[in-house]
Amino acid sequence: MAETQPLDSGWLRAHPLPEPATDADKNERGRVVAVGGSRTVPGGIRLTAEAALRAGAGKVRVATVASAAIPLGVAMPEIAVFGLAEDDDGEIAGGCGEALGKLTERCDAIIVGPAISGSGPAGAVVDHLLAADCPAPLVLDAAALTCLPPDRIRPLRERRHPAVLTPHIGEMAGMLECEAEAIEADRAAAVRRAAERFGAICVLKGATTLVAMPEGELHAYAGGGVGLATGGSGDVLAGIVSGLLARGAEPLTATLWAVWLHGEAGRRCAERQGPLGFLARELLAHVPGLMRAV
Repeated sequence: MAETQPLDSGWLRAHPLPEPATDADKNERGRVVAVGGSRTVPGGIRLTAEAALRAGAGKVRVATVASAAIPLGVAMPEIAVFGLAEDDDGEIAGGCGEALGKLTERCDAIIVGPAISGSGPAGAVVDHLLAADCPAPLVLDAAALTCLPPDRIRPLRERRHPAVLTPHIGEMAGMLECEAEAIEADRAAAVRRAAERFGAICVLKGATTLVAMPEGELHAYAGGGVGLATGGSGDVLAGIVSGLLARGAEPLTATLWAVWLHGEAGRRCAERQGPLGFLARELLAHVPGLMRAV
């Protein structure tokens, strides 16, 4: 088994992010489609969308429940928002495949799951994207992770690009169909097992975040603080991954850079405001400067 590789500035300098040409337009900088949100958490997908832009993507389209679409578009005029039919529970309703198909025809990265409250609605979106064999890199987060075993394993493994999965301990336990205590007992083995099972890059979030490739390669980032354990923090991380993918970064490079940027943004917030109490949205403004600093 390969040794764990530390994720630090040396690794990042050896694996730089792709830079757009000085005359590139917003389409050339990359286009993200973000699918998420619900009536209960209408603003969570905003964090994901802004994170993708802060990571350098040129355009972001958000597909969310119809009741949240106009308020979200007003709150964030930099994005395009598309309202999807919603069910009685305020979740994205089934039968949205045609609308999603049009949205994802021309994009460079797709993220599904942030701020969706139920695995059923998230599963319907994931099923459509997997059946359509959309070639754009795919990031699955939050509710999109709770609907994976076992029927969706094969189409995930057969994707042209490995998907990026971003679970916390509880979501990882669901993905591997075991108890959270078993994950905590050997986090490295668990994240490797998940990466191999789904043929995906798997990020196990925590005080030390682990990133595994399907072939067993494992990276560890220990710079994050407890302040990152706050609502919306995961939505930010997933959005950064999608923005870097849209810019043209390879999936592992995008994922590791995103983990580092997210953690270092948390470190800066902790230094300036205190180790606890900063908000997920306060991470966002630090991302562009951190990319430049490496």
